[in-house]
Amino acid sequence: MKCYIVDAFTKEIFKGNPAAVCVLDHWLPDELMQHIAMENSLSETAFTVKEGNHWHLRWFTPGGEIDLCGHATLGTAYVLSHFFEPDASRYVFQTLSGELIVTRDGDRFSMDFPAYDMKPVPVTDAMEEALGVRPVEAYLARDLVCVLADEGEVIHCQPDMAKIKQLDGLLCNITAKGSKYDTVSRSFAPKLAVPEDPVCGSGHCHIIPVMAAKLDKTDLVAYQASKRGGELYCHIEKGRIALAGYAALYAESDLKI
Repeated sequence: MKCYIVDAFTKEIFKGNPAAVCVLDHWLPDELMQHIAMENSLSETAFTVKEGNHWHLRWFTPGGEIDLCGHATLGTAYVLSHFFEPDASRYVFQTLSGELIVTRDGDRFSMDFPAYDMKPVPVTDAMEEALGVRPVEAYLARDLVCVLADEGEVIHCQPDMAKIKQLDGLLCNITAKGSKYDTVSRSFAPKLAVPEDPVCGSGHCHIIPVMAAKLDKTDLVAYQASKRGGELYCHIEKGRIALAGYAALYAESDLKI
């Protein structure tokens, strides 16, 4: 079985967010897909099967299946465009988050994702203890978003992962307005056995609604300030977010399954 590793939200390997992509003829047992994700030890492994005119797409972290993943969706579209449907410019995926459409313009891929309805929540001492810095504001949907005072606090944050696990939300995203970018962020997912997600697409489905409202903008350029780093080009409108970026192929392998 073929497995591709694609670095998403970057034009260069060793940057962005690596995702494994498995294109299947038929579905494997969930337990086997979970074992593959654990063996890959990346933040997400994507599995996709062609069903009629669309692709059914699922994402597994080392800690379990997840309902939405941006970088592995971009990685999957990249693999399909290079190895399976090179003439296509549009890929339709059925997922746990509904229908997701990825369009290709040259080497750039744009994903149409749902924007989460972010609700303000009180800033707590537990947040400050987990992050080592007190947020200015906090918002919650599937994930927690903590707005920090400036990008320096985001870049230099050294969170306590055990305490992050105790906070509300599946992931904890921290963000602030940047000097070069509209938003600079980081995403932590210890509940999914991923301490820090290098570039998190679904996290930006939480971050962008917050920062777009704060900045009064619909088009934002975002930077994920992990050690690998990555750029996202975002547009928010009517409850949807277009997340665009590039990808680079790192590896193509055969799984002995």
